[in-house]
Amino acid sequence: MSTLAPDTTQHRRIMGKPALWAAAAGVAAGAAGIAAGELTAGLLSPLVSPVTALGGAVIDAVPPGVKDLAVQLFGTADKIVLVACIVGVAGILAALAGLLERRRPGWGLALAGLAGAAGLTAVVTRAQASPQAALAPIVAAVVTMMLLRMLVRRLATWAPSQEAQGPEQAPLARRSFLNALAGTSLAAVVAGTVTTVLTRATAVASGFRGSMTLPEPATPAQTIPAGASLSVDGISPLVTPNTDFYRIDTALTVPAIDPPAWKLRVTGMVEREVEIDFATLLAKPMTERHITIACVSNNVGGDLIGNALWLGWPVRELLAMAGPKAGADMVLSTSNDGWTASTPLEALTDDRDALLAVGMNGEPLPLEHGFPVRMIVPGLYGFVSATKWLTELKVTRFADDTAYWTPRGWSDHGPIKTQSRIDVPRSGRTVQSGKVQFGGVAWAQHRGIKRVELRVNRGPWQQATLAGAISTDTWYQWQLGIDLTPGDYEVQVRGTDSTGVPQTEDKAPVAPDGATGYHTINVKVS
Repeated sequence: MSTLAPDTTQHRRIMGKPALWAAAAGVAAGAAGIAAGELTAGLLSPLVSPVTALGGAVIDAVPPGVKDLAVQLFGTADKIVLVACIVGVAGILAALAGLLERRRPGWGLALAGLAGAAGLTAVVTRAQASPQAALAPIVAAVVTMMLLRMLVRRLATWAPSQEAQGPEQAPLARRSFLNALAGTSLAAVVAGTVTTVLTRATAVASGFRGSMTLPEPATPAQTIPAGASLSVDGISPLVTPNTDFYRIDTALTVPAIDPPAWKLRVTGMVEREVEIDFATLLAKPMTERHITIACVSNNVGGDLIGNALWLGWPVRELLAMAGPKAGADMVLSTSNDGWTASTPLEALTDDRDALLAVGMNGEPLPLEHGFPVRMIVPGLYGFVSATKWLTELKVTRFADDTAYWTPRGWSDHGPIKTQSRIDVPRSGRTVQSGKVQFGGVAWAQHRGIKRVELRVNRGPWQQATLAGAISTDTWYQWQLGIDLTPGDYEVQVRGTDSTGVPQTEDKAPVAPDGATGYHTINVKVS
């Protein structure tokens, strides 16, 4: 007996509370099941997986206010946070399934089955789901249930009481359960790693983007005038680098599109339907233009805006080939991930530089910014114009079709409002007394900026120096030095567009059609 006592003590110490091990078994089984489902999706349905489908369903369901709050709190990391939340909730449910299965056999399996059914529903309702996509959540549920049942049964044989089993059996039972738990966890890690590698390989299918050479533009970009870029430390650069350009969309993972297989269709109220492939598009006479685009979720003073050099074929040329019919007033553009935007037909057929863009700042579109093809339309917020991973243009009417955000409480037109921003100094900073240099950007795409002014402590407006414009479709830099003595100051900025209309002081939220108000900062002068 003396030789068994130490091992019995160790057995009881390791065993601890059976409920914790049951929860761990549930988490391990759930992790392995999710990994198996994602791996299946990576092999059979790269565009849709259980996790991304559930995330998409959450994005579709949340009210605009929640979406705006997420963007404000997390910026372009909002998707990472959402995925982390989904994984966290899945972990809690898996732990609960383990506890239930230990106490009431079959109940934990039922919970896992319900979770699988939710994943299946999310997958099959995604617009881009293929028939085989449904296999992934089924695999995830089946693997989870099988492993959960196996782990809980092995846990049941490992009991600290002598009534359940003799102490001489404890090491074997303990070893059996812990080995199974470790093996399940390892399988989850391996499957997750393989899925990550597979997804990355798919995203850069055939290495096309890396070997692609952009065509020379038939219509070169505007010449940037001297003085358009001001030498003010901390001011936003005139052209935003690709790595710093904001990204806001509903895609949890970047769609994997093989350019040679890509097609763009023009359908709906047209004289003739048109379809072009990527090679045909690249052979068209390209236009290169600096254009500033902005997200409707950009708060006053926010950074969800950027200016880039875009290369593309004018959308009006493609629409002319199709021949829009009388009565059409909208083009419903569709992304590869099923997202849609409603763009006024007039904005795509007038003389503005609305482009089917293939290049950004001298290189092929980055994957996350719409490769291989996206839309760029000056003067409209992105939610009604800047469709990434473009696959279809449906000529229709606002009365007949609605885009993704319209039934969720957003406008269906979305013209960009006149706005201005103070980049330097940052709000809350302490600066030295004397002439304090203020600088920033202002924009009113497709109208242009005529004047930028600042006021201190609600005093008179002082006109800033406005840099020369690349065009009315880009933002403008501005600067102004103001003599300030020690103290606390509130500084506001306003822009006036080329028609003479100043931006409004009235504060409005981003929904339904863009925020308004003066960007206001507070600085301390010492």
